[in-house]
Amino acid sequence: RFPGMTITYALIQMVEKIQEHSGSQVARIVTKARAEQLICQKNVVIGCKYTKGGETFSEFGPVILASGGFGADFTKNSLLAQYRPDLMHLPTSNGEHCTGDGIKMGEEVGAASLDLEWVQVHPTGLVKVGDEDAKVKFLAAEALRGVGGLLLDAEGNRFANELGRRDYVTGEMWKSKAPFRLCLNSLAAKEIHWHCEHYKGRGVMRKFDSGGDLAKEIGCSLKKLEDVVEAHYQVSLKQEADPEGGPFPAYPNGKSWDEPSGKTGVGKKFFHNCIKGSDVAKEVWHVAIVTPVIHYCMG
Repeated sequence: RFPGMTITYALIQMVEKIQEHSGSQVARIVTKARAEQLICQKNVVIGCKYTKGGETFSEFGPVILASGGFGADFTKNSLLAQYRPDLMHLPTSNGEHCTGDGIKMGEEVGAASLDLEWVQVHPTGLVKVGDEDAKVKFLAAEALRGVGGLLLDAEGNRFANELGRRDYVTGEMWKSKAPFRLCLNSLAAKEIHWHCEHYKGRGVMRKFDSGGDLAKEIGCSLKKLEDVVEAHYQVSLKQEADPEGGPFPAYPNGKSWDEPSGKTGVGKKFFHNCIKGSDVAKEVWHVAIVTPVIHYCMG
């Protein structure tokens, strides 16, 4: 399962156990409710009001706001519009519930906010063919690149270090030509099989039975795709044989032999599940179209 899903479910299950074992004395979970207002007494927060089933209830005691960010609020008066209007055109990986309600409730009673302008953009939101303009998108796990997935631009070229930081990869995408495809050969797809099956089931990843089929989808020649993959393979051999002899600065340090990423100043130095260009034609590929999306609100 996805790390976020695993962590969230484990936390929920632990609170459920505490509720069960304590007879709801230590913890009590209220679902399908909406926190509306913080209750204050002499400038001290002492509880909150919430609505459930059309009724309003009050709870008293310490209050911890853990309601998430505002990365899915695209209304004109949103925190996103206020602090990062330059990102309003992007889709988001956040659910529609992420509208900054907790932050707004805090500010209403005088709480100070900090660094709300720090909104992270993730480079690999998954584009569903036929629903390209969807504002909320699934996220392609970075593990897809970690196992050897290659990022290709509209012409079938690599243009960045696939293992670079999120802001770096996003920046290189904005300098390059969309659509962008995240391409996994059969070795990479096998290593992360569960994810690939999940994404295919969601309609955001496709399987191509040959390199020719993939080249046709991209709109480039098979020879072009073979050359790109072969260059990547040869660089992996050079990096293994002479890790510090490359002409380009590497990320996070050292030297790299990889020209496409090296020219950006963030050379690739770790390679996994690489194949030869001569293997491309008969290779099975798992491919997703990806685009930058609003991800974390860190303020």
